[in-house]
Amino acid sequence: MKRTTYAGLVDDQFVGQNVSLKGWVQKRRDLGQLIFIDLRDREGLVQLVFSKEFSEDALKIADQLRNEFVIEITGDVKKRQDKDINPNMKTGTVEVEVHEARILNTAKTPPFDIEDNVNASDELRMKYRYLDLRRPEMLRGLKVRNRITQAVHSYLDENGFLDVETPNLTKSTPEGARDYLVPSRVYPGHFYALPQSPQLFKQLLMGAGIDRYYQIARCFRDEDLRGDRQPEFTQIDLETSFLSAEEIQDITEGLIARVMKDTLDIDVKLPFDRISWNESMSRFGTDQPDVRFSMELKDLTETVRDSEFKVFSGAVERGGQVKAIAVPGGADAFSRKDIDKLGKYVERFGAKGLAWVKVTDDGFSGPIAKFFDVNRTKAVIAATNANVGDLLLFAADRKKIVADTLSYLRVELAKQLNLIDEDKFAFLWVVDWPLFDYDEGDQKWVAAHHPFTMPNEEDVHYLDEGEDPHKAHAQSYDIILNGLELGGGSIRIHTRELQEKMLKALDFTPESAKEQFGFLLDALDFGFPPHGGLAIGLDRFARLLAKRDNIRDVIAFPKNSKAAEPMTDAPSIVSDQQLDELSLKVTKTSFNDEDNK
Repeated sequence: MKRTTYAGLVDDQFVGQNVSLKGWVQKRRDLGQLIFIDLRDREGLVQLVFSKEFSEDALKIADQLRNEFVIEITGDVKKRQDKDINPNMKTGTVEVEVHEARILNTAKTPPFDIEDNVNASDELRMKYRYLDLRRPEMLRGLKVRNRITQAVHSYLDENGFLDVETPNLTKSTPEGARDYLVPSRVYPGHFYALPQSPQLFKQLLMGAGIDRYYQIARCFRDEDLRGDRQPEFTQIDLETSFLSAEEIQDITEGLIARVMKDTLDIDVKLPFDRISWNESMSRFGTDQPDVRFSMELKDLTETVRDSEFKVFSGAVERGGQVKAIAVPGGADAFSRKDIDKLGKYVERFGAKGLAWVKVTDDGFSGPIAKFFDVNRTKAVIAATNANVGDLLLFAADRKKIVADTLSYLRVELAKQLNLIDEDKFAFLWVVDWPLFDYDEGDQKWVAAHHPFTMPNEEDVHYLDEGEDPHKAHAQSYDIILNGLELGGGSIRIHTRELQEKMLKALDFTPESAKEQFGFLLDALDFGFPPHGGLAIGLDRFARLLAKRDNIRDVIAFPKNSKAAEPMTDAPSIVSDQQLDELSLKVTKTSFNDEDNK
């Protein structure tokens, strides 16, 4: 039988037609001489009707069918009676009277139901990923991802970009996360690295005169995983020559507008708002602010500098700050026990507690209300724009601790109070980033974006001998969607002299700089154009548009939180022969695959 259309697309326009359909049995309802089958394919469901009246042979086939059997049928599309219409199905106004049927394959009972909101563990779903992907909500995620990539190709092609592939086997140039290394059989003891991004190659393409490059690129990073991370991921990567940061941002906004229209039929307002990194940290405590709601951080450092409450005045005296957020309606919504739980939670950010007051008609109430006289109370209310019935939450400590504490509370409380419009897509540029960031874990300065980012023109001198490079800001920009970094980019360094200064500021010696990045430094000697670009995380973009909680749900075959893949049991041990061919010896351990995966 040649398939006429997808089962999920059979609607009123097919009434009276004879159709051939193929797919999986979703559900079977046996009424004796009448059997109903819900047939499922990637586009949805349609109801099949088997009856002796239509075909005795087809009815015998229907009697054998069970969930997930693969079948093909031919029948006539009929309009359902009004009382039988199912408004919850796209095909709910019609049904197919089956005249011929054939079983293409049988199926064992699946380990979980093939339906949305299934009650199954992530590990079980990943072990049987091919079954999980049959579920409608998983198919929807992959369809959203496909529509995004189609829109990207179309838009960038229209705007003069060339789709150019870059290598997946390259030199290890660790400047961020750990590289995945690939041993070479041809050159024993030597290794390729899988690219963390195409960064260096796309810059070299600008030196080659390509002018406008893009690629939907696979990237690999050996780092600790979380909901928004995978060891292998995909980014929408682009690079341009001779354009300013603002021009690159304009192109990116056009790209996003096209994606939103083609994927969700949503018109987004252009241009997107822009705020500086300093403003973002000041107002929201994070460089990834969710601007779908207010509840901004307000600086009260000067207001409480001489407060009798030593938690406040002591923090200021030690060079810290005091900030607060006003939680609308929080006075009634949160009990003292609720607030104590919040205080316990924020200890993970280094906070030693959570000071609070409730705003009443008479001023403040709560454990620290006595430390606020009339004038200071008025000043705090004015600074925080608080209203009667609000809850004020304070953080007093070093800047980073205050920012981390209140930025978490801001988002968490907005979720609890339903202040976030989940149907809204709020895009925002965060610009003018610091050139360097201090990594408290490794106790050293690192590049805030990467080592090839151009400083602001007025800050270039900070890279000179005797200056403090950590004061410099960069021509870099991140695009934020609903409180998550969707992507980021920068104008790049295009002269050897400045690039060597930047590497020196990152503690590269001339020898180590040449060893790691000599090919780039040499290329910069041959008339490199000013250039810049941006990369957008495709997995995260698809997750947000599909409204999924984890990027694994928009990746066909992802890894779990331990970087393992339960379906194929990767990573796995290889044979001694394979190791010998690669001139490798592996230390034997008591590693237990099952326990660790």
